[in-house]
Amino acid sequence: MAAKKQQTVGVLPPDGGWGWVIVGCCFMVTVCTRAVTRCISIFFVEFQAHFEADYSSTAWIHSLLDCTTMLCAPVGSLVGNRWSCRVAVMSGGVLSFCGFLLSFFSTSLELLYFSIGVVTGLGFALCYTPAIAMVGCYFQRRKALAYGIAMSGSGIGTFVLAPTVQLLIDLYSWRGALLVLSAFVANLCVCGALLRPITVQEEEPEDVGPETCGEKQRGDVSSQDTELSIKQDRTKEPSLLPLPLSYGNPVPQVKRRWCFSSCFLSSKEYRFLLLPDFLGLAVSFLFLASGCSLPFVYLVPYALSAGVSHQNAAFLMSILGVIDIVGNITFGWLTDRRCLKPHRLICYIISVAMEGLCCLFMPLLTSFPLLVPFAVLYGYFDGGYVALIPVVTSDVVRLPYLSSALGVVFFLHAIPYLVSPPIGGWLVDVTGSYTATFFLSGTALLASALIVSIVAVIRHCRRRINSRHKPLPLGLSDSSHTQGVIL
Repeated sequence: MAAKKQQTVGVLPPDGGWGWVIVGCCFMVTVCTRAVTRCISIFFVEFQAHFEADYSSTAWIHSLLDCTTMLCAPVGSLVGNRWSCRVAVMSGGVLSFCGFLLSFFSTSLELLYFSIGVVTGLGFALCYTPAIAMVGCYFQRRKALAYGIAMSGSGIGTFVLAPTVQLLIDLYSWRGALLVLSAFVANLCVCGALLRPITVQEEEPEDVGPETCGEKQRGDVSSQDTELSIKQDRTKEPSLLPLPLSYGNPVPQVKRRWCFSSCFLSSKEYRFLLLPDFLGLAVSFLFLASGCSLPFVYLVPYALSAGVSHQNAAFLMSILGVIDIVGNITFGWLTDRRCLKPHRLICYIISVAMEGLCCLFMPLLTSFPLLVPFAVLYGYFDGGYVALIPVVTSDVVRLPYLSSALGVVFFLHAIPYLVSPPIGGWLVDVTGSYTATFFLSGTALLASALIVSIVAVIRHCRRRINSRHKPLPLGLSDSSHTQGVIL
């Protein structure tokens, strides 16, 4: 038993080393999943012409892909926690490859619904959440920067893939382009092979000194990080972190209560669902997901309806993608600075609200020169909030629950991703314009920002009240007062 315990002793996140390889792998995972998903909208005109379908019917392809990816995100967390992140990502790569390969032989939209929407979406789900959670295992002090670089894969992937996919369609038709994409997403298997498991552990306060927190082993660990590592559990329970984050290395000394015949999720892994702050974020994510996908789906069709050429319309997606990269990295770097680190949630609110305002002004932009500023602004703030979602989630629920929390967060995106693009397409079919669709997107994004703002105000007032009293020892459900995002 002693030997087993020694094998599962964790260390603080190394904030470097192999962690940068993990960041690179997560970067490629976001390229192969989120960027490819965005570029599916470029196929819409081809699908409509080939299958003689309307906007609403064609939009179901993108909706099913996004919905399945997010709806099955907890499955990705489960596979990563239960077996290993490598198993999850490599299995997802195989499924994604098979989905695009099957779509090459599609003879109807219904078959595309299954091949791209369901099979490929399930493959993306197995890859996305475990890869993002692994970045949180390897970084603490530079977490926002690491996530900014990793999540920028969606932006740079869109920048490179959008014109490339359009060129492939022109050269080889939409079937040939899908065949090339099937080979491209197979690189997810390579990314999965490089994800080295790590057991990161935060000890109980009474058992942790400077040496056990890793300060003796790593001289560059700051005292702030050491303090974070010893504030986790004041109820004298076993260490929480190995439950969700010791990928491929189950911890035998931690008792797990598995429901559904010990095959699914431990109730302890989902205690964060009772946190009021997380519940507020969850509601805001529903509105966020309802609005954020519509511009990516309908930007190219809207530009074409405004008289923009096919190449320039695809170039708008490229502009949006490259500015998305700038937003990912700059927001990540800035919110890691000492002056902005306590205000990450406010930065997140600003980025979501600015996206909503951009969508409200979208119907006034009727030419390529006018659409370029939209692509720049929307892409920048989209990159900002995407980079901050895992950081804000981690700050609220804390690192031990990050993998499970991200699974829930992405799960909440599923239904809005499923219904919002077809609703947007239905509005286009009914009204004959894209005005109502972009108004729907902007309103949903502003509502999301408003809900998070209310949560932030309540949180700030609660902290001021609590600061007047000496806090008692707190459990997880109470520790959200002091361990969440500091405003």
